[in-house]
Amino acid sequence: MSTGRRPSGIVARTPPGALVILGQPVAQSLSPLFQNAALQASHPGVHYARREVAADDLDRVLAECRAANCGGNVTMPHKFAVCERASNRTETATRTGAVNTFWWEDGALFGHNTDVDGIVATVRALCPDGVRGDVVVLGAGGAAASVLVALESARRAGAGRTIVLARAPGRATALIARVAVDARVAANAGDIAWPRVGLVINATPVGMTPGDAVPLSTEWLSAHAAVFDLVYKREGTRWVQEARARGLLAEDGLRMLVEQGASAFETWFGVAAPRAEMWRALGEPMPPDLSVRR
Repeated sequence: MSTGRRPSGIVARTPPGALVILGQPVAQSLSPLFQNAALQASHPGVHYARREVAADDLDRVLAECRAANCGGNVTMPHKFAVCERASNRTETATRTGAVNTFWWEDGALFGHNTDVDGIVATVRALCPDGVRGDVVVLGAGGAAASVLVALESARRAGAGRTIVLARAPGRATALIARVAVDARVAANAGDIAWPRVGLVINATPVGMTPGDAVPLSTEWLSAHAAVFDLVYKREGTRWVQEARARGLLAEDGLRMLVEQGASAFETWFGVAAPRAEMWRALGEPMPPDLSVRR
């Protein structure tokens, strides 16, 4: 692949002629809203659409995308399936085992994972001077894999430990081995020295639906801990609201969503994403500390 302005050098040799997000469900996705605003500002001939895709239809839809040089994004439950089907995967996609950004080169499917970039941006915004203390990652699924990879870039050398808190310790151990990171497993919240924890990241689905319980009681957290919930909601998730009520720094997944989309845009087109337009399309002010340190 050709070298672009991003340090990873991941830029599509052939920019897509159309863009789509594939998933099931996908109607709730905000990606078309801010991606079409970005496209209107810089690539007005390209349109970004939603497409609901059942698992049995994935191969057919990908074939249609290939024929039309249509790239795009992938959301649940297809991130792992598209990763398996990609002829060429970036190192980030391979390590996480998931593709959320794809394009075509000479008819071959290329897959990348920009969720990692979105996580890095949010961690650096929450902890601009670096994470002070340990980081606790809640969950041991696909989202946790992206978090573990992102923490390698977002954290400074010599920082505290990474701890994966999961109900299935064996699954967490396997995840750490597969992603090849330095982390340890905790099966219970009581096994963690919470005064040493500087950041807690929710990588579970808890909080996605109304009435969900919080993934972890904020009573465990010390006054210097920050909270990052990968789940995003307009009003903030219940967990984020509870953390802020205690005076803790906390963010939901909206910044991550926009930054992973901006990274995808830069991968497809090799130019800086118009972040101000993307945030404006969401009706949100662009956070002043949004830029990822490159």
